[in-house]
Amino acid sequence: MATTILGNTGIEVTPIGFGTWAWGDSLFWGYGKDYGEMELRQAFQAAVNKGITFLDTAEVYGLGKSEQLIGKFVKESSATTQIATKYMPLPWRFRKEDVADAVTASLKRLRMPSIDLYQVHFPAPSFLSQEGLMDALADEVEQGRIKAVGVSNYSAQQLREAHRLLARRGVPLAVNQMRYSLITREIETNGVLAAARELNVTILAYSPLAQGLLTGKYTAGNPPTGARSLDKRFQTVGLQKIQPVLNKLAELGDKYSKTPAQVALNWLMCQPGVIPIPGIKTATQVEQNAGAMGWELSAEEVMELRYLS
Repeated sequence: MATTILGNTGIEVTPIGFGTWAWGDSLFWGYGKDYGEMELRQAFQAAVNKGITFLDTAEVYGLGKSEQLIGKFVKESSATTQIATKYMPLPWRFRKEDVADAVTASLKRLRMPSIDLYQVHFPAPSFLSQEGLMDALADEVEQGRIKAVGVSNYSAQQLREAHRLLARRGVPLAVNQMRYSLITREIETNGVLAAARELNVTILAYSPLAQGLLTGKYTAGNPPTGARSLDKRFQTVGLQKIQPVLNKLAELGDKYSKTPAQVALNWLMCQPGVIPIPGIKTATQVEQNAGAMGWELSAEEVMELRYLS
């Protein structure tokens, strides 16, 4: 399977990864009600069987449960994985030692001697300055407890600053994890994507299917129920607005014998320096998302989808 490199780190990962916010999260996703450990173990094994071994989690996902499940499944498997997790810069974490303690806790839950990619979850105001935070992360790299440093939801200016601070220590900034999809393209106009490409920082694209909008499942005549029905994008006007995009995704899906979601993920994979990380809960979702690999939209089709969206 083809691989891609995270920034300037030399760490090889698959061209698509999987997000695990739902793993162990009962508050938002309903873990233990509609799905449980058995379904997640099956999803993990399906991913490994497909050769997709790059998983993204965070210490706050399921209040640590996501990390614990990943650690358990990795121990049960003979596959070599690449695990990314995230540090929450809470206001009361104002010492460099607090970063070290968080890394220790994640390592324990993951049952691993080191973490492939350790990211700052978001640029929250904190008593620990960005300089102090990046120095603490560089210390962890030097100690070998994390292999690469990333950030998440950083603006172009914040991205450049994090890159500069780490570079002083000889540590490359590997990724900036951002919301990015065919219909969520703010990073193309706010300078984030341009800065990432200039600095060779990989974009990990979360919510790459726009919470299901790009799957073709929902239309103006078939809107979702529940919490998403309150989102303007999922209401009649919003769904009508993206219908030309959905029509093109369906058309290209027919051409390549793919689903609209697989086409939407492939579009992201065609963007230089971008790795989509759709969330998964079941083996079926793994199989569906894995169908985005092994083929490629033409340059003309990439541009047409860009124009329509």
